[in-house]
Order: sequence, then structure tokens, then C-alpha cells
Amino acid sequence: MAEGALTPDRALALTHFPQAVRPAVEAVLRLDATLAEVVADTTEPAVGAIRLAWWREALERLDTAPAPAEPRLAAIADHVLPRGVTGAMLSEIEDGYAALLDQQLDPDRVGQGGSALFNAIATLLRADDPYLAPAGALAMLARVRGLTPEEVKPTALAKMRELKGHRFARALRPLTNLARLAARDFLRNEPEPEATPGRAFAMLSHRLSGKVTGAN
Repeated sequence: MAEGALTPDRALALTHFPQAVRPAVEAVLRLDATLAEVVADTTEPAVGAIRLAWWREALERLDTAPAPAEPRLAAIADHVLPRGVTGAMLSEIEDGYAALLDQQLDPDRVGQGGSALFNAIATLLRADDPYLAPAGALAMLARVRGLTPEEVKPTALAKMRELKGHRFARALRPLTNLARLAARDFLRNEPEPEATPGRAFAMLSHRLSGKVTGAN
């Protein structure tokens, strides 16, 4: 699998975005996938932290210098920065993954990485909503659930209660589809394969309703 490859769910979610913004969204999602890969491949937390810090610093430098000869950074410079997202904004995603390498896990800090991801993509969509932060956090917590299932679930359920009944604007629904799938995951007792017909239907349902969850 290529570095920064999208999961089946995210590849499917990408098809819901407008064609014009799709290359930019894909570049951001591939960055997020790369950071997730760093954590998944790490056996020594200190080494993983150094690798994550390299990405954070490289993203910050994009605001003041040309992109280096790294395809994922070049894609961000070509497709993302011209649409108003800064390297500094993207660098905030890294801290959510860095939190996974700490001895004592802080689920809120993990979730903030997801909020930063959603903020960046919402900027690409030229839309905003005060509930994007909990939606992004929920999506991130579901993404790392396999690593620390019991530690992140209480925080995820709290985010779901916060989102209950809220309806996202149509422009944001391609993005909040990821939160809809996250809510589905936390309500199930067993893991579900990605990009199944049921998950595809959940995305379509969210595109109509704009609601992430109805959990109590």
C-alpha cells in the first residue's frame, strides 16, 4: 500500500466532495493518513515523536518556503494552500497523533487533532459550524479506536451527546460523513468492515439529514 493511502471509508467519502475541491481534500486526508501510519509503525515512542515532529515542522515551513521534494507536501502546496489553508493550520493535526505516543493517554488531546483536520477541510469548503470541533474529535477517536478502545470510548460518547440533533449544512456534509461513520462505529458492539453497503447507505442518509447521531 502506498504511503498516505486512504482507508476504504475515506476513499468513499472523498467521492462525495465537489470535484473542484477534491484534489485539495485528498491531499489533506493523505497527510492525515501519513501521520496515522507513523504512529501505527512506531515501536519506540521517542522515535515516533521525532518523525511526527518532522512533519509538523515541514508543514509550518510551507507558509514561508517552497515545498521540498516530497509528494505529499508538494500536493498540499499545489492544491491546499491556494485555498486559504495554512501549513500552520495543518500542523495542528499532528498533536492529536503525538498524544497517542504519551504514556498517559489524553483522549481530549487526541480529539483536538481531528478537530484541526475538520477545520482545515471546512476551510477548503468555505463553510463553518461551531459543531465541527466535536464532530472532528469524534471522527479522530474512531480512527484510533483499535489502538485504545476503552480509553477513548467515554470521550467519544460525550461528543455524540454534544452532537445529538444538530443538523450540519449541506456544504459540510461530505466532511461530516466521517463523523457519521464514527458514531455508527461507537454504537456497534463489534467492528464493521469499511466501505460496506451499510456504511455507504449511512453516508447517503447523512447527506440528506445532516445529522451525525441520535444517541442519548
